[in-house]
Amino acid sequence: MLPFARITIVGLGLIGSSIAHGVKAYMPAARVTGYDADPAVRDIAIRIGLCHDIADTPGAAVIDADLVIFCVPVGAMGAAAAAIAEDLPDDAIVTDVGGSKASVAAALRRALPKATIVPGHPVAGTEHCGPESGFASLFRNRWCILTPDDDTPEAATGRVRAFWEALGANVELMSAEHHDLVLAATSHVPHLIAYTIVGTASDLEQVTRGEVIKYSAGGFRDFTRIAASDPTMWRDVFLNNRKAVLEILQRFTEDITALQRAIRWGKGDELHAAFTRTRAIRRSIVEQGQDDAGPDFGRSHR
Repeated sequence: MLPFARITIVGLGLIGSSIAHGVKAYMPAARVTGYDADPAVRDIAIRIGLCHDIADTPGAAVIDADLVIFCVPVGAMGAAAAAIAEDLPDDAIVTDVGGSKASVAAALRRALPKATIVPGHPVAGTEHCGPESGFASLFRNRWCILTPDDDTPEAATGRVRAFWEALGANVELMSAEHHDLVLAATSHVPHLIAYTIVGTASDLEQVTRGEVIKYSAGGFRDFTRIAASDPTMWRDVFLNNRKAVLEILQRFTEDITALQRAIRWGKGDELHAAFTRTRAIRRSIVEQGQDDAGPDFGRSHR
């Protein structure tokens, strides 16, 4: 059974365009309407045939929707929701793809107090952005976390779950607060570390930028991939999930100080124990199909 027949996607970047491709590939009977605040993005979406319809205004985009998905930076969620408030059908379900959930849920509920809202976060993406970067299989075998509260109707949560499962995602339910702490550890702080390391390397006075680029080892190259992510999106994530990010950063600071001390005092056993534990975590990620087991992360060396 089709979970939704008329789907509106607000925001046509990587995630929004991938949802559009996925719906057309895996739910061909559904109709997709897209909207983006940037006219240039709307023009590209029309040119590549991303959706069945591209609306010129947010209200026109949602007027007959039964599912509305906000795919905008988390700092823009409230304004995007307010822009559709007068035209949103009473029976429509609203969801989102934001990387922080407590702040987004609050913003959506302030703007749409009468709407049925099921906050969500597909834990998937690439370093690319824009309407031409999306692809239908982005969410396959990836996790999508839904964070309904006690007032969210179970039937609405079930329909949104069915939607993501139709796109190939595995769905997990948890509280918004727990989501924000987990993702601070597994996504947000790693991105902040990547931004910092790449910036530090490029700022070293004794090392030229050309040398940083020319002699990049595999670890640094992987940091640069993460550090190439959408700056607007990540700025908003850090500002909207600051409590959990700062909590994990404090723990990280303590842990890296301990490793610094072990290196200073030649405590090889401590270093070996720490690296052995983290190696096992990597193996578990590969075993669960969340990354490529090929050497050098599956890169081609031809």
